[in-house]
Amino acid sequence: MSTVGEQDEGRPRHPFDVVVVGSANADLIVRVERHPAPGETVLGSELAVHPGGKGANQAVAAARLGARVALLGRVGADGHGRLLRESLERDSIDLAHLHDTPAASGIAMIAVGPQGDNSIIVAPGANARLTEADVLDAAPLLRSAPVVSLQLEIPLPAVLAAARLARRAVLNLSPAAPVPDELLALCDPLVVNEHEAALLLGVPGEPDRQAKSLLALGPRSVVITLGADGAVVAEAGAVHAVPSPPVTAVDTTGAGDAFTGALAWRLAVGEPLADAAAFAARVGAAAVRRAGAQDSYPTMTEVEDL
Repeated sequence: MSTVGEQDEGRPRHPFDVVVVGSANADLIVRVERHPAPGETVLGSELAVHPGGKGANQAVAAARLGARVALLGRVGADGHGRLLRESLERDSIDLAHLHDTPAASGIAMIAVGPQGDNSIIVAPGANARLTEADVLDAAPLLRSAPVVSLQLEIPLPAVLAAARLARRAVLNLSPAAPVPDELLALCDPLVVNEHEAALLLGVPGEPDRQAKSLLALGPRSVVITLGADGAVVAEAGAVHAVPSPPVTAVDTTGAGDAFTGALAWRLAVGEPLADAAAFAARVGAAAVRRAGAQDSYPTMTEVEDL
């Protein structure tokens, strides 16, 4: 894999490498000895509140690695909104298009098990107020960036409008939901995990076969993330397995967002998809070694040391 300097040298500079259009949530995290069964109550740790949300997570992951990032989204004019803004500002993310909204900020309620596995419930709050008009107002910003990174914690019309404007749209189809064929056709790549792939295809299957089947649905390329097993990349009929370095997982919260943010940045600087996914797998592996989402995201030095 080429080094960052080798990839960036001689390439045109843009105001931002990556524009993220997506959510910002306050993560309310409780650690549990086991996840409750339906109707069951279990005791957990003290509540911890951290900045999160798929959009903000991707923005922070990319920025911490060295990308120039802008975030388009909505937060509430409340304490959680202030927490989210302050966190994003610390990572030098441009917030000119992060709008204050007369609603509660988004919330993610996260239970983390003893093996670092998690279950998450999201209350969208202000994220649900992001509109197609918000996206169109930011059209010059989106058109200027090499990559626009998207997820589904904001309304689908806003996602589709952003993908139409993007020079290259990276869509993490999470939370999993049906999407129109037009949006799939704009993805380069479509990023899903095994569960999200199965939802789109209607059946589970081997990752390499899933990747080929997803590619047949219309996206220009596909990445299936496999956690500790790395990822599978499909483009133009070719499928590549991407390994992940072995690590001891402490908390997997936000690891997929770290992967996608890193992937978007490396694509923005011109790296081939398979190489970008290999780098992103290392970033995701580094992220699971610490608790939390954004708090766990590595710097470039930490990734190089992995």
